Amino acid sequence: MAASSIEWTEATWNPLTGCTKVSPGCKFCYAERMAKRLHGMGQSRYKNGFELTLQPDALALPLGWKKPQTIFVNSMSDMFHKFVPKPFILRMFDVMRRASWHQFQILTKRSERLLELDGGIDWPDNVWMGVSVESADYTHRIDHLRQTRARTKFLSLEPLLGPLPGMNLESIDWVIAGGESGPGARLMSPDWVVDIQGQCRSAGVPFFFKQWGGFNKKKAGRLLQGRTWDELPRAECAVD
Repeated sequence: MAASSIEWTEATWNPLTGCTKVSPGCKFCYAERMAKRLHGMGQSRYKNGFELTLQPDALALPLGWKKPQTIFVNSMSDMFHKFVPKPFILRMFDVMRRASWHQFQILTKRSERLLELDGGIDWPDNVWMGVSVESADYTHRIDHLRQTRARTKFLSLEPLLGPLPGMNLESIDWVIAGGESGPGARLMSPDWVVDIQGQCRSAGVPFFFKQWGGFNKKKAGRLLQGRTWDELPRAECAVD
C-alpha cells in the first residue's frame, strides 16, 4: 500500500500514471514533478516519465489491502483522460466495488468525459467522485459532477487561483480548498478561502482546508481563522 501525506486521504492507488495539461491549475503539476523524479531514479512504473501509461498489474492491489482505508485513486493521473479506454475505466470501478471495505476518492478535471461515461458506470456506494475547480472559469465542472449518479460528490478547489463567489453547492457533499505549493506556486488570497468556507456553512456542506501552500507549505500551515478545518462527508461516508 502506498501511504499518502495528502491531508484528506490515507493511501493512493495508481492503475494509471502520467497525464497532460488541460487548464491553468495544471501548470505546476506535482504529479509531473514526482514522475520525472521517479523516472530519474529508475522506477519501472515511470519508465515513460509523465506520458499516460496504463498499469494493469496494479489493478487488483486494493483487493489485497485488508485494513479498511480511504484511498485516493490515480493521484498520478486522471481516470477520465480521453486516452484511457472505457473498458479499463470500468475495470477500475469493478475493483472498487469488490473492495467494498475501502472508501475510494476519484478526482478529475475532465468532467465532460465523466458525464459522458456516467450512464455506463455501475457506481459503487464506496466511491466518492470529485472534480477539481481552480477558478470561476471552470465551475461548469461542478454542474457536470452534479448530473452524475455518484453517491458522494465532492469538490477540490486546489490550487485555488481566484475567487469562487456564488457557487451552486446543491447535491455537493464535501468541499476541499487549498493553495498551490512547490516551485513557482501562485498566491492564494485569504479572502477567497473565507468566502468559500462561508458558502459551505450556508449550504451545510462539510469544509476541509488543506493548506495555504507556497514554496514552503509546512511553514505556511493550514490554520484558517485560527483553527483547522477537517470536516468530512457525513454519516456512512465519513473516514474512520
